[in-house]
Amino acid sequence: MSDLVIVDFHEISDASKDLTAELERAFGGRFSSSSDESDVASPLGIIAIRNIPNFVEAKSAFLPMAHALAHLKPEYHKALEDPTSLYNAGWSHGKEKLGDEPDFAKASYYFNPITDAPGTEVEREKYPASYPCNKWPNEDKLPQLKHFKRSAQHLGKIMHQTVVHVARHIDAMAAEKVVGYRKDLLFEAMRHTEKAKGRLLYYYPIDEDHTATKEDNWIGWHNDSGFLTSLAGDIFIDDETGEPLSPDQIDPEAGLYVTNRSGKSIHVKIPEDCMAVQIGECVQILTGGVVVATPHCVRGPRAHQAVKVSRISCPCFIDSKPSFPLSLPDGCTRDNACQAGVGRDKVPLLEERWVENGMSFGSFLQKSFEKYYAWSS
Repeated sequence: MSDLVIVDFHEISDASKDLTAELERAFGGRFSSSSDESDVASPLGIIAIRNIPNFVEAKSAFLPMAHALAHLKPEYHKALEDPTSLYNAGWSHGKEKLGDEPDFAKASYYFNPITDAPGTEVEREKYPASYPCNKWPNEDKLPQLKHFKRSAQHLGKIMHQTVVHVARHIDAMAAEKVVGYRKDLLFEAMRHTEKAKGRLLYYYPIDEDHTATKEDNWIGWHNDSGFLTSLAGDIFIDDETGEPLSPDQIDPEAGLYVTNRSGKSIHVKIPEDCMAVQIGECVQILTGGVVVATPHCVRGPRAHQAVKVSRISCPCFIDSKPSFPLSLPDGCTRDNACQAGVGRDKVPLLEERWVENGMSFGSFLQKSFEKYYAWSS
């Protein structure tokens, strides 16, 4: 375990507050003085925020619904699928791949908390995976999911609004350290975006014949290829009953792992009353490496647990429009952005996916999908 940087919401929401020191301790980057320090002090690439208004209540209302959703009859899951968006809206189970094999270790329900119909009609036709319309469960037919839509939107909007505050402080730090960084670049992009993707995740119990000792057996090592990712934390439950597990029933090694700026794998436990934010690769590019993306994975519990352990989490990916140009500040080079990254042995190299300055976000995502598929094959 390592120290997680935690700030209060009233600090993050105060645009005049200087949080450079806290952001450097959390995110590191090529200007960070903490990158060469001990493992305990080395930045984790993640920051936690406490006392966000209504967050704990919204999280507690929504995350447990994943159990009922995951155990619906197959015909209800089928009705929630959206192949047109490549399963980037609604229900997705076994549609993603680990190498050449379908990934059945977890299921996802994707939703946009900001709007049911993002972008224009033309943009939705051009970018079906980026701008899908929401597919909500029929709550009249599924009383166990009563208030599902309202709860999802409520939590997702809180997460989006908090990310906007974080973006403003990243802008301020980047403007101080890099010549030519455009004022409020990230803040304006995050504030006005309609491209937000909540992902309610349900991790099924690890089969006994599964390699339970593998560090990334629930989600493999990866960077988020977008802008900023908000994390609602996680809960561990009994898969059969849906009841939360007590701490002594949870494998202490299960959960989220990140690569710190010294290259070590560190187990991160987000406090129950905190939301966290991770950096995506687009922000690494836009800041010229002032902050860097966070390699991370999820480890499942070891086999032979007394109960069938499942995990529920809900990241929300806050991105800009697909046509957004990923351009360096004037005072930076490609090497500044690409070489600032960590965990380069765990994820496909950024320079092989971001192939030119000004490459659109949509093109970068497509290139990243291709490289990750080849990487895990």
